[in-house]
Amino acid sequence: MSVISRSKKHQRLYLAVGFLLATVSFSGCGGVEGEAPVEGSPSNSEPLVYSGEYPIRTVCTTGMVADLVKNVGGEHVTIEQLMEEGVDPHLYKASPGDGMMLNRADLVFYSGLHLEGKMGEIFVQQARRKPTYPVTETLESETPERLLQVEDDFYDPHIWFDVELWSECVTQVSQVLAEFDPVHEEEYNQRAAAYVKELQALHLETKTQIATIPKEKRVLVTAHDAFEYFGRAYDIEVKAIQGVSTETETGLKRINELVDFLVEQKIDSIFVETSVNERNMHSLIEGCAARDHTVTIGGELFSDAMGKAGTPEGTYQGMIRHNVKTIVEALK
Repeated sequence: MSVISRSKKHQRLYLAVGFLLATVSFSGCGGVEGEAPVEGSPSNSEPLVYSGEYPIRTVCTTGMVADLVKNVGGEHVTIEQLMEEGVDPHLYKASPGDGMMLNRADLVFYSGLHLEGKMGEIFVQQARRKPTYPVTETLESETPERLLQVEDDFYDPHIWFDVELWSECVTQVSQVLAEFDPVHEEEYNQRAAAYVKELQALHLETKTQIATIPKEKRVLVTAHDAFEYFGRAYDIEVKAIQGVSTETETGLKRINELVDFLVEQKIDSIFVETSVNERNMHSLIEGCAARDHTVTIGGELFSDAMGKAGTPEGTYQGMIRHNVKTIVEALK
């Protein structure tokens, strides 16, 4: 069955102006001018085919998703990104400007697996007018056993930290673009294949670099639990203060548990994240100091957001390389 003509839950989603109004209302902002919401559900019998002017206007939620679409779509797409550097997608609320951006888009891509928090709920609930796709769709529907399950019917969304797993989302994006714009199908497929090769090389590079850290020092302590896929793929133990979502509360019990762990294991480096408040990490440092154990910040990692556009860390591969270099230098 084609990607665009699927009708399962989470597989074919349409975004209407109703979504825009609902989103703006949800965030407590004013309304968005535009056409009235379309009532009813669109027909799923035929895949949509693009007939407008090029480049195709796409909106992406996070930098990681935008990177996928840019590498596959090339010159045939333009990309507007909702969540820039330093923005936590778990807590993100849309603005009226986002509403106008989404309204003028031809295609919308988001990460999925509940990464976008409340926006993700709206993506799923609205089935109207604008083709909208989670890049993790195929992984969730066809190979869910490869995802880390947090609780019933809820998966860890941070799959981009397993570079090999994230590379499979390239195929999802290329299929959507090829079916939506069959005129350039061959180019999309060629670009996707070339990018997958780059990511396969990055996966091996990451594995090699992490393996240089002595096994007993291979422990990654971060602000929130975004690195479990990284730990599984590259054989490094992962500990975090907060859970998979930064919406979860941090209790004193968890901080004390991590202080005990750091002292007992004689771990002296922990890592802050660009999109998460550092407050809890400093509580760890103070707790260890009270136990006569010195812990320092080993560096800043990119977790739920990439770096600033135009910098190496503003690309997916640059972000991964920055994180790996920071971890290896601190733990070795």
